[in-house]
Amino acid sequence: MKEHGKFAPLFFVGPHIILFIVFILIPSIYGMYASFTNWNLIGSPEWVGLDNYKTILANSDSTFYSQFFNGMKNTLIFVGLSVPLMIVIPLMIAVALEHKEVKFTSLFQTLIYIPGLVSISAAALIWSLIFNKQLGVVNNMFGSEQVWTATQPYAWITIIIITVWAGIGGNMIIYRAGINGVSKDLYESAEIDGAGPIRKFWNVTLPSIKFPLIYTMVMTTAGAFNVFAQPLMMTDGGPRQSTTVLMMYIRDLAFSHGESIAGVASAMAVMLGLVLLVISAIQYYIMNKNATT
Repeated sequence: MKEHGKFAPLFFVGPHIILFIVFILIPSIYGMYASFTNWNLIGSPEWVGLDNYKTILANSDSTFYSQFFNGMKNTLIFVGLSVPLMIVIPLMIAVALEHKEVKFTSLFQTLIYIPGLVSISAAALIWSLIFNKQLGVVNNMFGSEQVWTATQPYAWITIIIITVWAGIGGNMIIYRAGINGVSKDLYESAEIDGAGPIRKFWNVTLPSIKFPLIYTMVMTTAGAFNVFAQPLMMTDGGPRQSTTVLMMYIRDLAFSHGESIAGVASAMAVMLGLVLLVISAIQYYIMNKNATT
């Protein structure tokens, strides 16, 4: 019986490992291979070595060069705007809901979390109506005729609003779980020492939830680098490609042309993955170092 017990965990872990290998590991490896080929998704890939990377990075006259750097620039803009808000706002809400005088905390938590259950496509449709020029609540409220998704900086504002609205609930739940695990004795000791709410937050709450902070920072950043649906459905990459993120160019190169250029698209995807990997590693190193000092 003991011998059989050794394999019991495999019944729980095995399905996840199989799904990871089939849907993540194998496609990732093949995508990296495809980035070194000339491939149209139909015929056999033709090995071209580093030609795709040279075309993207070294040939400034190439369309792929401008697409990659414009897409990366817009992706970094989205990351820089959305990630801080997705970290700070849910943390503030989580701390506020732990206050003794706040009632109906479970109700508020549920209401804040519900948007995260809505698909991004449905959320985009909802907010497109809210910001609609003729029928939108925003323009009717302020007596405006602003075309929100067709001019800057309003196009980015609409994208960030929908992203924060849909995403803060998940991070808030993680922070609340971390805060609930903090010993009440720490807060009582801080109060005895005369600490106010701000000092208790900086000296007790933040150090105690260092691992939830690291997790949400890394995962939120990873999700932001893979942004696709929000700019596609809210602005279609406009105005003048100012919100066209790299994932949109990758999709277009691989699937939307008369002839697929999957090799170049794969090379762009690999470079995006490398940038994300480096930034995530730096984030983890800095936050973990600060948390252990």
